Amino acid sequence: MIKTFKNRLKFIAALSVLSLMPIATVNASEGIDTSVVNEAWGLPTFVYGGGLNDAQINDTSDLLGIDNRENVASVDVTGNDLQNYLGTGSGNTSSMISSVLVQRENEGGGVTVLIETPEDITEITEEQYVNAAITAGVEDVTIMVASIRPVTGESALTGIYKAFDINGEELDQDRMKVAQDELETTNDIAQANEGNEGFDTARLDQAIVEIKQQLAELREKQDDLATREDIERIINDALENNELTNVISQEQIDRLLGFFERYQQTGAINSEEVKKQLENLSSNIKDRFGDLWQDAEDSGLIDKIGNFFSELWQTIRNFFN
Repeated sequence: MIKTFKNRLKFIAALSVLSLMPIATVNASEGIDTSVVNEAWGLPTFVYGGGLNDAQINDTSDLLGIDNRENVASVDVTGNDLQNYLGTGSGNTSSMISSVLVQRENEGGGVTVLIETPEDITEITEEQYVNAAITAGVEDVTIMVASIRPVTGESALTGIYKAFDINGEELDQDRMKVAQDELETTNDIAQANEGNEGFDTARLDQAIVEIKQQLAELREKQDDLATREDIERIINDALENNELTNVISQEQIDRLLGFFERYQQTGAINSEEVKKQLENLSSNIKDRFGDLWQDAEDSGLIDKIGNFFSELWQTIRNFFN
């Protein structure tokens, strides 16, 4: 019995290693090379939280892999920026901690977000940042996000806007406001469903992409905005496609409905660039999350793991009995 027990433990260790290997190799990125001068912006732009002191700014710089501060353009993001870009907030700078390093990429590069301190950006996912940034009109850019201590990460979006602003690229304020609304809406829904066995943040992110795509297609076909009924149908279809029908509450659907009514009033609804960026994001989400889980389901691995743990538990019980 002891030998059998040991053999099973060896098997579970091997199975754990095999199941983790594909995930470790997905979407590897080296981030931003601060030794390279980009033709569009010149130096990468380091936008640090205005609530940081000098020592904390240096620590944040290190977290973002900036070897030499002279190789980046540096600027703080303040409460005034929050009011300037979004027309909201109290103007309180002390709470602005999360920081970004932003580099313009060549046309067609898409929007890439890398959270360098995932343990300290406690609520916002990389895909949520990308989705909201695309709504705001951000395109072809690499963004690295970091914080020296735990924060929600919502103020990082304002830092991205400031990076574009100081490099002479003006974003539409209405779209920036709607993008902030999107970030808050999707984050609130994700946080409300945290711990819910049927919820997957990646599936919600993908549903948001699909809703945007369907609204754009409907606008193109009928040359008019979707009705409230149209939007609700599209939301429900996207939730069903991503196995969230029985997870997202009606109250949360109503909140999505209100958001997308505002979203389709912006220039994002019929932007060809937004269409391209959303296609890239959808592909990335499926590559990072959907395919791995689906492959495991298709191969029967998930069932095998469940059965194995059931058998292992029974073996442990038998061993001690």
